[in-house]
Amino acid sequence: MTFAYILIRLVNFYSIIIVVYVLMSWIPMSEGGILSSIYRFLGKICDPYLNLFKKMVPPIGGMIDISPIIALLVLQFATRLIVNFLL
Repeated sequence: MTFAYILIRLVNFYSIIIVVYVLMSWIPMSEGGILSSIYRFLGKICDPYLNLFKKMVPPIGGMIDISPIIALLVLQFATRLIVNFLL
């Protein structure tokens, strides 16, 4: 296994985690439930990266946050750029 292969797999896994975290934000959860615990855990993993984009991209219409989409695009683009540079 090469470094590029491992990097692509890790980035794809992190992208899936971000998508799950964003989708879970739409689900109403009770405090102390298992979903709430999973959501908080995913937040600790995803929020540091997503907050970089939330500062730069204002919500559309004051409600729709597209920063996760932009964060995923930047992550995928940067990964492909790094992999192409390594090969």
